[in-house]
Amino acid sequence: PRAPAGMGDVPEPCPQAPLAVLSKVELRVSCKHLLDRDTLNKSDPCVLLLMQSQGQWMEVDRSEVIKSNLNPVFAKIFTVDYYFEEVQKLRFEVYDSHGQAGVGTHDDDFLGGMECTVGQIVAQKRVTKPLFLKYGKFAGKSTITIISEEISGNNGYVELAFRAKKLDDKDLFSKSDPFLEIYRIDDDRSEQLVYRTEVVKNNLSPIWEPFKVSLNSLCSCEEKRKLRCVVWDYDSRGKHDFIGEFFTTFEEMQKAMGENKVQWDCMNPKYKIKKRNYKNSGVVVLLDLKIHRVYSFLDYIMGGCQIHFTVAIDFTASNGDPRNSCSLHYINPYQPNEYLKALVAVGEICQDYDSDKKFSALGFGARIPPKYEVSHDFAINFNPDNDECEGIQGVVESYQSCLPKIQLYGPTNVAPIISKVARVAANEERTKEASQYFILLILTDGVVTDMADTREAIVRASYLPMSIIIVGVGNADFTDMQILDGDDGVLRSPKGEPVLRDIVQFVPFREFKNVSGAATRSC
Repeated sequence: PRAPAGMGDVPEPCPQAPLAVLSKVELRVSCKHLLDRDTLNKSDPCVLLLMQSQGQWMEVDRSEVIKSNLNPVFAKIFTVDYYFEEVQKLRFEVYDSHGQAGVGTHDDDFLGGMECTVGQIVAQKRVTKPLFLKYGKFAGKSTITIISEEISGNNGYVELAFRAKKLDDKDLFSKSDPFLEIYRIDDDRSEQLVYRTEVVKNNLSPIWEPFKVSLNSLCSCEEKRKLRCVVWDYDSRGKHDFIGEFFTTFEEMQKAMGENKVQWDCMNPKYKIKKRNYKNSGVVVLLDLKIHRVYSFLDYIMGGCQIHFTVAIDFTASNGDPRNSCSLHYINPYQPNEYLKALVAVGEICQDYDSDKKFSALGFGARIPPKYEVSHDFAINFNPDNDECEGIQGVVESYQSCLPKIQLYGPTNVAPIISKVARVAANEERTKEASQYFILLILTDGVVTDMADTREAIVRASYLPMSIIIVGVGNADFTDMQILDGDDGVLRSPKGEPVLRDIVQFVPFREFKNVSGAATRSC
């Protein structure tokens, strides 16, 4: 809303100011009557989700591959940010996968695509549309169905570990290859696939890998909501044999916390009718259940939480000799350099939420006294026992006095500092008091050298009460840094584990340095 006349200065508009996220939305995908591209078996479909960003289609995420199935229901749940005031274009592309070669993008592997907007899916809750091949040609009778669900404020998740005992043997020459599916039963009695475990080969008493699902996904955060769990014998041609099922609730599952275990008879209704002495088709046991509550930034602040602010400054040689006026670290007596401008812009906001006004200040990528060995997490006040400075001004003074004492070097490794702050945040989380939230501001002039370690450190940190702001200083190409931000797709560790929360914001400072201080801070 515009400020009424005479109400003082209106702040300058902020370039590319991020929109306020209205909510997050979960999307479930299924297909029917897909084209059969394989000569011997049926197609092995996989769905790619793409989102339009500045006119370009960017892959956000992809589903698992379902073997030999023309009517797949994908277990993968896509999560997207929903901005009410923006037209967010989505594209779903279905491909026939080829084993180790992965998902091809050739025309002969393409099973069809469909475009829509996030708003259309949210408004209709369930959208079924035909799939199209290239040039607007129908992909036979193929359709794709997207079901949307808004994620409520209760964004905790649960970790479950299941096993089974003495399952029915469905195979002639070997034992069954069981896998477990969990379905949530909605108010309209429709079933939504929550999770599908891996297949355990040739085993009537399988132990499945523990897995995590959000409480929203599992039971819509309603403990008494009915869940249907089904055990199947896997068939490579897609014709899985039904072993048995049981019904439960999240409320009942919670009896498995601690040393306790919960078990259910896995029942085949047909056998129950036909066989007089039928007891069950095996037993499924919930070995362990752990509930993890995930709190938002606002939850911490509203609860009286203090913000602990840490700044990490890049002292690698690519910044240039600080004595040279071309250096990004040049101390100009008349105006602050870009490092100082970015530090003050973010620090002035954070200090309002920090009662002691003390900020940790670290450096990385320099040779430091006395031995002049390279360090990637040193205190810029050279006090390893207490790296805190008095207010923003204290950080500025420590930065200015530190520069003449160090040798700028390299490489640009930021994982050590992320891990260092994460360790402090982890210790805070163990107190269960939620009294501190940690913000790490990383100021750097270039591309991170230890990208794999940094991605791993960010995924670990996403489980903790901390956020990371990375500000790119100077005119380097920061394309690779956008990966860490996660705005164009979910950031994953090198092993493929996604972040629990999007905790990183990357900002190229050059886009904001010419606007006023107030606008810079808000951006």
